Amino acid sequence: MNNILNNAMRKQAKLLNKISLNHSIMLSLEVLKDSDIFDIYKKIENGENLTKKDGYALIKSSDIISLGIIADKIRERSCGDEVTFVLNRHINYTNICTSRCKFCAFYKDKENGYTLSVEEILKKVDESIKLGITELHIVGALNPDIEFEYYEEMLKRIKERYPQIQIKAFSAVEIDFFSKIYNMSYREVLERLKDAGLDFLPGGGAEILDDELRKELCPNKASSKAWLKVMETAHKLGIKTNATMLYGHIEKPEHRIDHIFKIIELQKKTKGFLAFIPLSFHPKNTELEDVVKYEVGGVEDLKVIAVSRILLDRYIKNIRAYWVMLGKKLTQVALHYGANDIDGTVIEENVFHSAGAKERFMPMDELIRLIKEAGRIPVQRTTDYKIIRRFS
Repeated sequence: MNNILNNAMRKQAKLLNKISLNHSIMLSLEVLKDSDIFDIYKKIENGENLTKKDGYALIKSSDIISLGIIADKIRERSCGDEVTFVLNRHINYTNICTSRCKFCAFYKDKENGYTLSVEEILKKVDESIKLGITELHIVGALNPDIEFEYYEEMLKRIKERYPQIQIKAFSAVEIDFFSKIYNMSYREVLERLKDAGLDFLPGGGAEILDDELRKELCPNKASSKAWLKVMETAHKLGIKTNATMLYGHIEKPEHRIDHIFKIIELQKKTKGFLAFIPLSFHPKNTELEDVVKYEVGGVEDLKVIAVSRILLDRYIKNIRAYWVMLGKKLTQVALHYGANDIDGTVIEENVFHSAGAKERFMPMDELIRLIKEAGRIPVQRTTDYKIIRRFS
């Protein structure tokens, strides 16, 4: 009797779920029909490629609900309900920098800055291994007083001690800087670092890939062409990378779309980008604090993540909601706006915290809870998105 009753209850539950799902889909479609971006949605459903003009329409749309519906539907088709994270440690080896970007609160001059010794870096790695990390994220400022052999020794000694650790290090801007001051080509720099133990490049330094803006924001840093060339060279050497976009400062909505399409064009060519990471600008303690007086709001953050998913989905599967910048609560919402990754434990990140980011290290159980509360399935991954463990 109990078996009969249980079977009947299961059938009823399946029927209710089906009715609920169909009702939800109908409601979504009704919302979209009245949206100013419904024609773009139809193009997506018909399998058509989106254009820059479509991107401009998406980023300027005020219909945040429809953007979320479209991005979430695309995310579900590409990634299902799994949300990935990595156990990682950040190491910022120096903050002495010649670039002095207006949006940066991290850099210092030689008198007030620091450079970690290789021994100090190894001590940080030793401490983090106990927490089960699988990835090191190593980036720093543009310090002309460091010898190139320092970077090689750093990588070699980490790999000798912990060969299982994946090292994601040195932004494209750092690689461009190394090339200039050590008189080597991008290829030579990357080959030597790869031989020493480099596995991946992070996506930092992209900011907005528009040279007129870069002249205003970071005139002493790699041009957009140089950033793209470093990434292309890395991809050709088998070094996978991420790509970022820093938004919410002095750029216009069109700049964001142009930036995304430059990423798309390179990805078509190399297929070397693992993830796209939109980063909202924090003006605190920067030279732009009086110009950009307010941080980007949550609605704009969600819009950028949704548009990133809609435009990039065919080319880059993983769209990251970086919880350090968004905060935990908005990150959960972002998982319903196209994001399928939330980065990781992020032990000791200093660059964004210097500019006012408030969230700190998040242990694995907290990452899992955050993802589950959002109605998603937590999955621990490697740097290159291989699955280590699923948490049902």
